[in-house]
Amino acid sequence: MIRHISIRNFAIIENVEIEFHDGLNIITGETGAGKSIVIEAVSLALGSRADTAFVRSGEDKATVQMVADYDGQEYIITREISATGRNTCRINDNIVTLSALSSLCKQIADIHGQYDHQSLLDPENHIKLIDLYHKESIDPAKASVRMLYDEYTSLRKQLSDLRSQISEHQRQRDFMAFELQEIRDASLTSGEDDALEEQIALLQNSEKIYENLAGAYQISSESEYSLLSAMKQVSDMLAETGSYTSELNELSGRINDLYYEFQDACSEIRDLRDRTVFSPEELDQAIERIELINHLKRKHNRDIDGLLSYAEELESALQNIDNADEEIARLQSEIKKMEIALTGACNKLSDIRKASAAELQTLIAEQLLQLNFSDAEFAIDFQSLREAGQEKPTFTPEGTDVVEFLIKTNVGEPLKPLSKIASGGEMSRIMLAFKKIIGDYDAIPTMIFDEIDSGISGIAASVVGRKLREIAQKHQIICITHLPQIAAYGAHHYRIHKESDGKMTYTSVDPLGSEEKIQEIARLLGGDNITETTLASARELIEASTK
Repeated sequence: MIRHISIRNFAIIENVEIEFHDGLNIITGETGAGKSIVIEAVSLALGSRADTAFVRSGEDKATVQMVADYDGQEYIITREISATGRNTCRINDNIVTLSALSSLCKQIADIHGQYDHQSLLDPENHIKLIDLYHKESIDPAKASVRMLYDEYTSLRKQLSDLRSQISEHQRQRDFMAFELQEIRDASLTSGEDDALEEQIALLQNSEKIYENLAGAYQISSESEYSLLSAMKQVSDMLAETGSYTSELNELSGRINDLYYEFQDACSEIRDLRDRTVFSPEELDQAIERIELINHLKRKHNRDIDGLLSYAEELESALQNIDNADEEIARLQSEIKKMEIALTGACNKLSDIRKASAAELQTLIAEQLLQLNFSDAEFAIDFQSLREAGQEKPTFTPEGTDVVEFLIKTNVGEPLKPLSKIASGGEMSRIMLAFKKIIGDYDAIPTMIFDEIDSGISGIAASVVGRKLREIAQKHQIICITHLPQIAAYGAHHYRIHKESDGKMTYTSVDPLGSEEKIQEIARLLGGDNITETTLASARELIEASTK
């Protein structure tokens, strides 16, 4: 509930403070005095988009501050717009994002402008009103439909993608099979290329390796004065003296270990010498093999491990192509099952909606009767997407319902779409009927009406005033009007007027007492020429509004 609004340097308003109250708050004033500017300021505080055009001429910034109660807590909401375009939002002096501000404020107040009834003329909004009316039961059903719809569309996409891939892969199948066979025929093993490079280097230098190994073995163990023989003699000599001291014994052990280690090394030299044989055929085979591997690596720009992985990918792709009919059949079966489940969920959602619509239809008809639609008849028409001629899509995330509000306002006429029947004044009253019902259900604390009286007068205006007072029993209402019949119903009345000093224009908002209210309603009745007759009529209107 909005308690206070402070507006500074906003459009033609220099400094205005307004204390709002429970019940029906009425704002009146001459055309151009700034009534709608006040609503613009309130709308800005509630989270609407900022515009530098709102900054009063010659000022650095515009500020709108609002004090509101919601859910037992007081909120101080501040919006600042600088002439340079900077926009700041605060809640209780903490800077917040515009989305965070809007999220809070949409629970505090709902603004209905003089052109908002256009939303009722769009059939796409009709189903939203039905869903809003019983959202506690409709929202879970909608969530179920959306979940199944997402699964359904995912399966359909998989099927479509698979068919596209198959169409493309069929053209490439022979080439893919050739590449796979080429890699498979190569019988590659991981790390084989490194081993081949080493083998080729060995084979290409085998003669030199053999000569060096043979010479080394000759010197180390085969000659009369070989190193191994010499080491044996040294080891035996030290062994004879090892028992004399611990130091000699340790040295003898070390030499003995070196002898046996060297003996093992000599055996390895001999074995390597014996295995080293130059084979031109073996070298040619190794070179041919490495050339084949390098060719495949260059062709596919992959190493051996990459070629092996690519072969697995090709094999999987070929299996998918060969098994495509089975996969398509599986997906088609899953889609058919999902269609059955989705149809069931959509039908359940539709049944809940229709029950909600039947209740809403009765309540709207009652409200229209109270709003002086004595001969009107209201109905909510349901069709499926197919019935409405919308073959595609068969399903939507919101279900399969197409809803439209139908009305007739005169006896003898058939029910027709709301957009083809109602006049501007009738639309204002119809919108008010919806606001009464949806507002009660949504429990929005404050409703703001900017010239809801557009297009109506006389008895219809009095009916609207009476309905606003009725709504104000459960909600705070802030209403801008130019009709005395509506203004008379206000529990609290404010007059907007502007003055000029020849250089600047200043707007003021004054709360009216009972006598001032009579004067203002008399002005609305007769203009600036207020007579005893218009004053008497004003008093009569106010008295009638209390009955």
